[in-house]
Amino acid sequence: MFDQSAGIPSTSAFAIDRVRQIETMRMGEPQVAIRTEHVFHAGVYARTMIVPEMPKGKACLITSTLIRKATLLISHGDALVYVGADEPCRLTGHQVIEAAAGRKTAYVAASGFRLTMIFATSATTVEEAEAEFTDEPGLLLSRRQGGA
Repeated sequence: MFDQSAGIPSTSAFAIDRVRQIETMRMGEPQVAIRTEHVFHAGVYARTMIVPEMPKGKACLITSTLIRKATLLISHGDALVYVGADEPCRLTGHQVIEAAAGRKTAYVAASGFRLTMIFATSATTVEEAEAEFTDEPGLLLSRRQGGA
């Protein structure tokens, strides 16, 4: 089980490069349609990614853009997360996790896995919020899969 008290740290340059290598290798393969939901309320933006039903025994690989803001992450379900350590950490059940700025992670997630990223913002549109948390908004699935 993931040690939520440690949170998710910033990612080393080596680990960021490893995640980018995974992305490059997998980019030409068929992509799973991840649903992304957005909520703005009380000066906070919440972005939830939802893994669809997968065939029995299959999982979904998700990589993040380089996140430049500290956020809270709320995970629900089952996933392995690579945060730059030698071994991935396992997320199970419902977790609320502090996540540092400067991170790029990879998840291998089971059907129905949900991951919500939350941060304070003055943004009023999804595009503004995306540009606030990453310098790579064009890589976000919500943009590449036909909008938010």
